[in-house]
Amino acid sequence: MRQKRISDYGYRIGHHENGPRNKITDVPGVRVGHATVESGNQHTGVTVIVPGEGNPFLKKYLASAYVHNGFGKTCGLVQVQELGTLETPIALTNTLNVGKVADAMISWMIQQTRKEGEGVFSINPVVGECNDSRINEICNRVVGEKELYHALEQADTDFAEGDIGAGTGTICYGLKGGIGSASRTLVLDGKTYTIGVLVQSNFGATRDLKISGKPAGEKILERIRKEECGSSAEDRGSIMTVLATDLPVSERQLYRIIRRCGVGIARTGAYTGHGSGEIMIGFTTANRVDTKSTCEVEVCARIKEEKINEAFEAAAEAVEEAILNSMVTAKEKRGLDGARYRSLAEFLEIPGFLK
Repeated sequence: MRQKRISDYGYRIGHHENGPRNKITDVPGVRVGHATVESGNQHTGVTVIVPGEGNPFLKKYLASAYVHNGFGKTCGLVQVQELGTLETPIALTNTLNVGKVADAMISWMIQQTRKEGEGVFSINPVVGECNDSRINEICNRVVGEKELYHALEQADTDFAEGDIGAGTGTICYGLKGGIGSASRTLVLDGKTYTIGVLVQSNFGATRDLKISGKPAGEKILERIRKEECGSSAEDRGSIMTVLATDLPVSERQLYRIIRRCGVGIARTGAYTGHGSGEIMIGFTTANRVDTKSTCEVEVCARIKEEKINEAFEAAAEAVEEAILNSMVTAKEKRGLDGARYRSLAEFLEIPGFLK
């Protein structure tokens, strides 16, 4: 069944056109997969972003990473920032499972590369995280090789959002958070390009939430003050943002674009609190680096700097909408302490809620 998203409630975010799915998978070749663990007090999982066809270790993607606020435990960003390439799918999970998922990703990549008769002596798995311990018994560390392999095997262009995969136990603005996605298109030299975004949302103080600039958080607090509902009085947690594009850009240009993801986060109301980790990872499917090439000089196409503003705008809009989609598609869950984390959709369905 099709999930209702923020646009289904009459909200149009920004002015750029979105792609046909309005998801990160509008970028040709990109696929997303989930594995969800729901058992007893375990409410967690893993989400993978597969950048395209073929082995990314042998034909790498130009990539960049940006840490807006570093309260996080990611794996692999140092090499991405230094070398400007991505050589594995990107995985998102919970804080205490980063090591296990990274280890599983290494095993999977070794298998894929050996199938092509190549050796692997160093590999840089990229894994992001959010802390889902308010809903999930995080210390049990239940996400590992089986879950990662499942997510990779079922990765597709169509995927669910909300409380699934790495978003199963996350909280956003004191409501239920999760996985959300959106895309934007732009035209350069008569050709259409796409910027797609996927977020794992787990941040924000309830009172700060805004939808299209309107004070949704304040309205929500008015309604839940007398109820047994979870909320957040401060901006804490994290948000992982993954940006994919088919724009021909350099690593430096990609770095500039993913920094504007922070604009989209801020438009939903967040001020980037001390206890919140805002981390962005981006890659382009153009300009892949063939490690088996014998050329000593490589050619890299890139857009003119004068046109990059359009990419900045598109990235900000996609992130803003992806965050709202992550909350609208998520279903209500109880925290381990019994707190109730409601879906944003419940409030948007109230007649005249933000009118």
